[in-house]
Amino acid sequence: VDFFNQINMLYGTITDFCTEESCPVMSAGPKYEYHWADGTNIKKPIKCSAPKYIDYLMTWVQDQLDDETLFPSKIGVPFPKNFMSVAKTILKRLFRVYAHIYHQHFDPVIQLQEEAHLNTSFKHFIFFVQEFNLIERRELAPLQELIEKLTSKDR
Repeated sequence: VDFFNQINMLYGTITDFCTEESCPVMSAGPKYEYHWADGTNIKKPIKCSAPKYIDYLMTWVQDQLDDETLFPSKIGVPFPKNFMSVAKTILKRLFRVYAHIYHQHFDPVIQLQEEAHLNTSFKHFIFFVQEFNLIERRELAPLQELIEKLTSKDR
């Protein structure tokens, strides 16, 4: 929930720069393009702009978080058997927003003087997903160089 809120807030600061015109596809550099599918309303992945993809994503994540059968809020109510796979999917998709921001919108992040906040948020996210092995290494490829810099011991 905290990662979702942070990424939502960080992305919210650069929405003026991430438009249908500037980002007609959801990407993280020239090698990585993401298509949206939620498995319910949109079963076959669709190509869409970055703002549309991120809107779909944030709405979908919010729906998952609000689902009492997936994220029970009452004490003593167990998490479902598929909780880990749902959590991994959420985190994998949230990573894509970081990747998009770093690859496509880092200049505005610098202009807004929020790179330290973005880096701290991303570093926390990466340490968490690495600690619990929540995102496959190949999914992290768009930011692998940055991840190595941020997580190296001599930093």
